[in-house]
Amino acid sequence: MCARTLRAGIPMMSGFSLNTFTEEQLDLIHFATLEILQDVGVKVESSEASQIFADGGCRVEKHGEYDIVKIPGYVVEDCLRWAPSNIVFYGRNKKDDFPADGKRTGASPFGENVQVIDRKNRNVRKSVKQDLAEATLLCDYYQQVPMVERALCSGDQIPAAQALHNFQAMVANTSKHILLSFGMAESAQKIIEMAYGVAGSKKAFEERPFVTAFVCPTSPLVLVKQCCEGTITAARGGAGVAIIPMALSGATAPATLAGTLIQHNAEVLSNLVLAQLTRKGTPTMYCTCSTIMDLRFTLAAVGAPEWGILSAALASVAQYYKLPFWGNGGQTDSKIVDAQAGYESSLTMLLTTLSGANITYGAGCLESGLTFDFAKFVLDMENFTRVQKAVAGIELNDEQMALDVIKEVGPGGEFMTHPHTFKHMKEMSMSKIFDRRNRSLWGEFTGGKDVTEGAYKEAERILAEHRPVPVSSSAMDTMGEIIREFEGQIK
Repeated sequence: MCARTLRAGIPMMSGFSLNTFTEEQLDLIHFATLEILQDVGVKVESSEASQIFADGGCRVEKHGEYDIVKIPGYVVEDCLRWAPSNIVFYGRNKKDDFPADGKRTGASPFGENVQVIDRKNRNVRKSVKQDLAEATLLCDYYQQVPMVERALCSGDQIPAAQALHNFQAMVANTSKHILLSFGMAESAQKIIEMAYGVAGSKKAFEERPFVTAFVCPTSPLVLVKQCCEGTITAARGGAGVAIIPMALSGATAPATLAGTLIQHNAEVLSNLVLAQLTRKGTPTMYCTCSTIMDLRFTLAAVGAPEWGILSAALASVAQYYKLPFWGNGGQTDSKIVDAQAGYESSLTMLLTTLSGANITYGAGCLESGLTFDFAKFVLDMENFTRVQKAVAGIELNDEQMALDVIKEVGPGGEFMTHPHTFKHMKEMSMSKIFDRRNRSLWGEFTGGKDVTEGAYKEAERILAEHRPVPVSSSAMDTMGEIIREFEGQIK
């Protein structure tokens, strides 16, 4: 399903990688993080979460509407040992299982975009549930995507119930592992119940959980109520958690990347401790959505090189803890699919994938994470195959070095008709959307249109032809009833 890549810092016989930090530097980052968690602590806005921390050996200081929780180093290190290091992210079908073993890498869309470029009129509009369903269907089609993040929000639904609609739209359009925010405790519990219905039973889901909850610590060093409730509910319900701080260097984190990295790490580990103290062995993914604040425009810069630099650095930290890593790559601050989008997306996608990330996410993203574009997603999938090819490197063995073939052909010969070429020609990179033809053939076959038009056309083809593994009608009925009941309660 996915090309194999390298875990940063681990030498392999072939392939390219980034060695971001030495072991001594990683120790320094770890001990600095423990110092922050023990001496400064985190702000916790859930009394239930504070009690879980207290029961686990943490010191809780009461401050009225919130608590400051200070986490001893031994509690952090115990919880890191409890977090599984070799996770299988299950699909609804076994063929879609994705082992996050450090040897495979895949892509995923950026989430949660609140706008979409309409495929018909190319205007920007608010995203609706059907847009999410179609984006998920594209993810189901592409083998480069082993796990599917919620690409868009169901903006046409009641805000408090959007998480439920998001899950329904996604699970009906892919059999791959799903990641999305579960929302507050009430909606999180309903998503767990919907997942039980799709799996067939609570026991079946717990044996093969096919959905993971995204939870977001708030920078600097805050576990808000929704983050706590989503973590606790997911862990108790048998699902995993993917912890994704969104620190902004220069605004909600130090203006130095090293300081941002340490704060980010503290936020991840504080949330990991909560998950493990809630249910020992909860599958936990280390994630990042951290970058710099462009202080000229007070905007998060997702096309900046720091976006990829932080991601590559944090990949090394995650691997130090033996946790699967979900990293930034492929996003852009451009508003359209143009040269800026291509340059920015390629740099961060390559940095993160070279770092050994299990998932490089950001496909389809425009406008600093606000807008999803179907053509951009298709182009990002094509680009990711190129990145995978680059990361694979050059294998050195007798067959690949081809000394006997070079000797046989000799000076002045040709290799195009040699059996060795026929045997290996499919290993060469190929393009489907990116055009390699000469100008005359390009004009003849495309009408001289740019690559974006070809990508829109390919998206339309996939959406018209591809069909996912269906969810049973009874499960769809169960999900519909749970949503109607929940909406009735919140109106």
